[in-house]
Amino acid sequence: MSTGRPSVPAGVRDWAIAGGVAATLLATGISGQNSATSPTLLGHVLLAAGGLALAARRRAPVPVLAATGLCAVGYQAAGFDVPAVAFLFAVYAAVRAGHRTVTVAASVALLAALPLAALASGLHDTGEAFAQARGALEIAWLIAAGAAGEALRQAERRAEEAERTREETARRRADEERLHIARELHDSLVHQISIIKVQSEVAVHVARRRGEQIPEALLAIQQAAREATRELRATLEALRDDDKAPPHGLDDIPELVERARRTGLDATLTIEGPRQDMPAAVDRTIYRIVQESLTNIARHAAAATASIRIDNGPDTLTVRIDDNGRATPGMAHVPGVGLLGMRERVTALGGRLRAEPRGEGGFTVHAELPVDRTS
Repeated sequence: MSTGRPSVPAGVRDWAIAGGVAATLLATGISGQNSATSPTLLGHVLLAAGGLALAARRRAPVPVLAATGLCAVGYQAAGFDVPAVAFLFAVYAAVRAGHRTVTVAASVALLAALPLAALASGLHDTGEAFAQARGALEIAWLIAAGAAGEALRQAERRAEEAERTREETARRRADEERLHIARELHDSLVHQISIIKVQSEVAVHVARRRGEQIPEALLAIQQAAREATRELRATLEALRDDDKAPPHGLDDIPELVERARRTGLDATLTIEGPRQDMPAAVDRTIYRIVQESLTNIARHAAAATASIRIDNGPDTLTVRIDDNGRATPGMAHVPGVGLLGMRERVTALGGRLRAEPRGEGGFTVHAELPVDRTS
């Protein structure tokens, strides 16, 4: 549920914090100028720069850590006895980002450099210089800033691990449920439909041997049983495909086309563009699209020819399957389970699918899938 509070972008928050720290440092520096020295314009610039550098602490925590440390040394040397507040913020950000070793080294270097900067500002008493340096950067505050950053880093890591564990648990439960459904289908529907199929085929065979006329209803039952058996087997195969076993992909499509040719379909395959690495989900989806399209052509299209064209683009993989079947532009088209499954796969990957009769006759399936070559 929304709380009704407008969310502030992270960049705006960073600049607000940086501006606030810069203003605080300038105000502190101006109100507490060391009378023994004459603070210069450079000192004021370093005070402001040390605070404003914090705006980039998320994007570049280590450079910001170095910049705030150098600014602290610089304005101490210029005669400004101002705490290194910006450096503490930078320590927190760097530790939160995981740069613990660099942060410790930078902190030790700054603790050693601040007394020297105090001496350079005009102090001649070494004890007073060390006291001023200790006031500018208390070790306790330094440790607290680092501890806060580390605590938040650990909390974020635990949260990410918990989220990953939840996703893995949900995925495992989905796999178990899918396998349970597959077993139930196999144990009940497949068995019963197989009995219907066998009995109808026996009845047709006996009628033919006796020379009797085969009833149309019996032939319809035989055909429906065969179709239902094929559909159920395909459904079971999809349910048992847990995406963990080595999946079929682009390299297996020529075998699909060759299998279609053995059934009498004049199928051609054209692959354009160099073969490149692609996400496994895209590779698997392309195979499923070609497989389902060729299956639909064999079952429903009454086509003599089919062409499969795959284009490997730099950012997009395109596949198009055309046939010269009986579909016409004016024919009412009701997508079946196979086409719906295809569309769901493509949409889940951020792609587009077009499946419709062609203007010159026949049917076309055209899918475009975005491909992140860096994944």
